[in-house]
Amino acid sequence: MNKVLLCITGASGAIYGYRLLEVLSKEHRVDLVVSDSGRIVLREELSKDVSALAQMENVSVYENRDLTAPVASGSRLIEYRGVIVAPCSMSTLASVAKGINDNLIHRACEVALKERVPLVLLVREMPYSKVHISNMLEAQEAGAVIMPASPGFYHRPSTLQELVDFVVGKVLDALRIEHGLYRRWKA
Repeated sequence: MNKVLLCITGASGAIYGYRLLEVLSKEHRVDLVVSDSGRIVLREELSKDVSALAQMENVSVYENRDLTAPVASGSRLIEYRGVIVAPCSMSTLASVAKGINDNLIHRACEVALKERVPLVLLVREMPYSKVHISNMLEAQEAGAVIMPASPGFYHRPSTLQELVDFVVGKVLDALRIEHGLYRRWKA
């Protein structure tokens, strides 16, 4: 079974991380790390608690302060299909861009970059400041895929779920994970 590391940080948009967890855990083992702020946003936006997420099939949860977790090591993270940070806060983006790792999410992102494990950062903020844009460029130049949580409309979404699934589908596309979450463009 393929493994994916999913990290949920404190940016608004916890629905993206939660939906990724739902979709990925059907066919992948998902290791989940949620920041302290991410826990708050999950509770506020979705009325979800990390302990409930830990009960999902194929999901293992690691504490963000646990720098001894297997995903903190390059020799283990190379076994993963990819690392996803969704949503990715601007402070997490800054830490990734600058190579600062004072928690497990930051460390796993740094390890993904050095080991060339695909790293997708689903940034969720608006508007962007010059600092945000500079950090996105630095992270991208280091090897991360920067994805703003910007849904498309060519598939004519009629529900919030379809908008979320479009963004989630694009994240899965970045890792070459098959899905049927949105109707693709027809020429």
